[in-house]
Amino acid sequence: MLELVIVLAALGAVAALVVPMVTAIRGRPVIENLRANLMALAAAQESHFYDERAYAGDPEALGRTGFAPSSGVRIAIHEATRAGWSASASHPATRVECFLYVREAAPVGSARAAGAVHCS
Repeated sequence: MLELVIVLAALGAVAALVVPMVTAIRGRPVIENLRANLMALAAAQESHFYDERAYAGDPEALGRTGFAPSSGVRIAIHEATRAGWSASASHPATRVECFLYVREAAPVGSARAAGAVHCS
């Protein structure tokens, strides 16, 4: 009986280590998708700026540039002026949110450097 308790305790310890790692691995494709969507948004914003001399404050306004978020991805533009813009991307499949700000826009979320996507 004691051996069974020891084996069950060991299995419980292994499961406690493995489950978070598996969950993190399964979430990576979604996070990379969020990053890719923000980079596509950045390209669309630059195209919009070239035509309009201002960044778009709504992702829908970027439709003519060919930008459309991936299925399930929610894009929120937090600031958009002539001087820069900031945005975030989220997906219901993960609690992680990715952030990007460009030029003179105020940093948003956990973004640390202008032009670099940061997820947290």
